[in-house]
Amino acid sequence: MKVLPNFTIEAKGNISEEFLKRSILSFHQATSYIQNLVYGRNSNKDDLTTVLTDNRGTCSTKHAILNQLAIEHEMNDIKLMLGIFKMNAINTPITASTLSKNHLEYIPEAHTYLKHKDNYFDFTRRNSSPNNFLNDLLFETEIQASEINQGKIQIHKTFLVDWLNKNTDINYSLNDLWEIREQCIRDLSQ
Repeated sequence: MKVLPNFTIEAKGNISEEFLKRSILSFHQATSYIQNLVYGRNSNKDDLTTVLTDNRGTCSTKHAILNQLAIEHEMNDIKLMLGIFKMNAINTPITASTLSKNHLEYIPEAHTYLKHKDNYFDFTRRNSSPNNFLNDLLFETEIQASEINQGKIQIHKTFLVDWLNKNTDINYSLNDLWEIREQCIRDLSQ
């Protein structure tokens, strides 16, 4: 079983202090705590502590806060990654109806996760696993926590434009495709 390095959380910054306030004393406790929070958008994506105050998070905010916790403890080999994968009815069954209604086999979706050396970690949901997306991964790049909002959107939209240009049989504009994607995200939030 692949395991991230563990460390004792010390008051080394804002993120560390927020975990300590909740009696979360190690990185492994933090990953478990974050993974068990419900999936949902945060009130302020630019303030990672809202993951803890909102008691929820998305793949972006959940992994960004864990990455920042690692950085505060100089664990710089725990990388925050942005991948784009083929979101389809098999790896994301709850989106099947929306994809089918829009005559799409899949839609390229951005996903944020952690990577340590060559090992992948996904703490988005209780049952999340890198196996849910790795076989369908189309692209990945390391990002910084500050990029999970506008930076992630820009990378994702640039990828979608290129994908639409290569798949001329798909008759959607970027805006149409983005709205279908937003419906898939709403499906995931239910």
